Amino acid sequence: MSGKHGVVLYGPPAAGKDTITRALTELNSQYAQFTRLKFGSGKRSGYRMGTAEQLRTLKTAGDVVYANTRYDNTYVIDRPGLDAAFTAGVPVVHLGQVDGVRALVDGYPASWAVVLLWCPRETTAERSVGRGDSDTMARLAAWDATLEDLDAHPSAVWDLTVDTTAASPQDAARLIDQLLAQRAAGAATA
Repeated sequence: MSGKHGVVLYGPPAAGKDTITRALTELNSQYAQFTRLKFGSGKRSGYRMGTAEQLRTLKTAGDVVYANTRYDNTYVIDRPGLDAAFTAGVPVVHLGQVDGVRALVDGYPASWAVVLLWCPRETTAERSVGRGDSDTMARLAAWDATLEDLDAHPSAVWDLTVDTTAASPQDAARLIDQLLAQRAAGAATA
């Protein structure tokens, strides 16, 4: 793929963002999950841990593309992190807020494939318990917040919607990869 192409996976907790990202990486090693900055405590794996001073510096420089607070932590999508991710390949950004999707798509120039991953609330509960999460109730509250977020943004546009109870992670990855390939081909002929 030529040019900057990225993937945004939006959905509630346990909708399959991590699993589909792994399937994308298995399909094409150019895909890699974008590692957000995390300011706070708890789970460190899968994040670039940051300091309060680092966050102030990013804000002052205008390098915070999007920040949100959940589970008593602040999570940041930063411009230097995105620059590095695009240099390495095709970043896959996980988000659970429509405002975050908009901030990323509008605030960082790239061809973004925006994908809504969905599963019922009871599926989130089952998956969360099944993977041993200690904060299943918080994840269910986040599922509720995601539904409210979607209801509050009825004009949100998705390039692809995947019901992760019906599509396998591999099928979802193939659909996403095909979408990006079509966009790249369209950009090459334009």
